[in-house]
Amino acid sequence: MKRIVVVFFIVLFSSAYSSAQDVIDTLKTGNGTMLIYKNRTWEYLEDRTFSGIMNPHLHNVIASDSAFNFIQSWNTDVCYTSNRQNNLTALKDTIWLCLVDSLHERFKMPFQGVVTSRYGYRHGRYHNGIDLDLESGDTVRATFSGKIRYSKYNGGGFGNLVIIRHYNGLETFYAHLEKCLVVPNEVVKAGDPIGIGGNTGHSTGSHLHFEVRFYDAPMNPEEIIDFKKQELRNDNLLVHSGLFNPGAASSYNSSGDAVTTTASSAYHRVRSGETLSLIARKYHTSVSRLCSLNRIRETTILQIGRSLRIR
Repeated sequence: MKRIVVVFFIVLFSSAYSSAQDVIDTLKTGNGTMLIYKNRTWEYLEDRTFSGIMNPHLHNVIASDSAFNFIQSWNTDVCYTSNRQNNLTALKDTIWLCLVDSLHERFKMPFQGVVTSRYGYRHGRYHNGIDLDLESGDTVRATFSGKIRYSKYNGGGFGNLVIIRHYNGLETFYAHLEKCLVVPNEVVKAGDPIGIGGNTGHSTGSHLHFEVRFYDAPMNPEEIIDFKKQELRNDNLLVHSGLFNPGAASSYNSSGDAVTTTASSAYHRVRSGETLSLIARKYHTSVSRLCSLNRIRETTILQIGRSLRIR
């Protein structure tokens, strides 16, 4: 009986994970087979052999096309599992992601704070996420359901950082936390508390730095979340190379429509119910001009999610 009590004490209070230590005992639990190590740490056997694949359908699409050649592993000690080798700007095809589905249908704002800094160039460097104002001690929550891949202090500037890999194929970063409330390999649901807001790392004031990444490549969080309305823009996301172009950052007009701009052009992402004439009116241009820029006809049916050049 003593032995069982000691084991469950370790379960409740250990947060260290080790795969190199000698296993001194095992225990079958409702969450899996627990491996207990000589240094009094533990982990589940299933976590040791976990491949990191949260979205088998997406993985099959990626793996079946050698042109993608993207790297993604499961590593609880590093921020970027591909060693930044994935070049998403070279993506040739468009990948359709279901952000929420029948099994994981919830979405939750990481924190209901005012946006203080957006994605894009800032102070001469690229800001890969969006900053939300909060007070130290505020609760930060998981945006989608998934599994904790990283949860500890990051010396690269993030401070206390939690990274969640989601069932939809994305990863989200929650940085500058005062405290992490989760441990690696822990399964969380959308809305679960995962950290306490703070001012750690390279931060000049309490705020949440929030990133959305696909195979380690950052994208503008406003591509998927309307931070003003505090809701998803769409249940689906069309992933294409334009989302990752470091020379093009999305901005939003007064109607909340996404407009991706470069030095000489701008693009609009088509929404449900939009027509060429409606889009032309929004941007004070003509249907014929839109057709010319996009090499389409006035009778062309616009697919939802298509990037339409508007100048």
